[in-house]
Amino acid sequence: MNAMNAHSLAPEEHFIQKEPYYEAVGNEIAIFEAAYKHKLPVLLKGPTGCGKTRFMEYMAWRLKRPMITVSCHDDLTASDLVGRYLVKGGETVWVDGPLTRAVRVGGICYLDEIVEARKDTMVVIHPLADDRRTLPMEKLGQLLEASDDFCLAISYNPGYQSVLKDLKQSTRQRFVALEFDYPVAELERKIVATESGVDVALAEKLVKFAQMTRNLKGSGLEEGASTRLLVHAGKLIKGGIDPVTACRSAVAQAVTDDGDMLAAIQELSSSLF
Repeated sequence: MNAMNAHSLAPEEHFIQKEPYYEAVGNEIAIFEAAYKHKLPVLLKGPTGCGKTRFMEYMAWRLKRPMITVSCHDDLTASDLVGRYLVKGGETVWVDGPLTRAVRVGGICYLDEIVEARKDTMVVIHPLADDRRTLPMEKLGQLLEASDDFCLAISYNPGYQSVLKDLKQSTRQRFVALEFDYPVAELERKIVATESGVDVALAEKLVKFAQMTRNLKGSGLEEGASTRLLVHAGKLIKGGIDPVTACRSAVAQAVTDDGDMLAAIQELSSSLF
């Protein structure tokens, strides 16, 4: 069996060429840079749509490192991350997975919603997340040492996970943790206005609407409106959609399917717009 050459530089598409728009909410940039300098893995925790992925894109651009993002799901296996043998042109070749590619070239591997992946993936990332910084490649019989520039980052939403899908202490205690939440109203208003193109007054109403929905969390809603959903609503409004209709399509329908809750959220948007 032949191994496909995976030692070339990371493809250009893995580099963030243009500075992503990101507004710092605390000292997360400085903490991440310090963790990266000392080869410490990073855990991002916070609700959906609060800016975790955008933050990672910004840091990859800032550090000038390629970034490979993996959206974890129930069927994601260790082989999906590490790699596997495939038949190509009648020949069996080894093809690196995204985690292996990042380890080889010194990139940032971002495993989004890590608790959604199958349990065997943890066995793979644990040696990368401590002083060993190695990746066991059992099918090749190799132990791959991470480049000095490699960074492992994972994320999860602690408020949304069940007990069966929580992040174990044996995993989380390997990481430097950064806690994310929705920005304060003034900052969120600026983000929504900048990202969607609506004026500040309309952005302010959208933020107020989001805060109302977030107050419903635990009373029929698993999650309130995220900053991301507000940007979606703003873009619809900017495109000529009525604000109430935009809020229903971009926010209400995205956070719930319950008829009564949809009606309640509709009343909230109608009271503002």
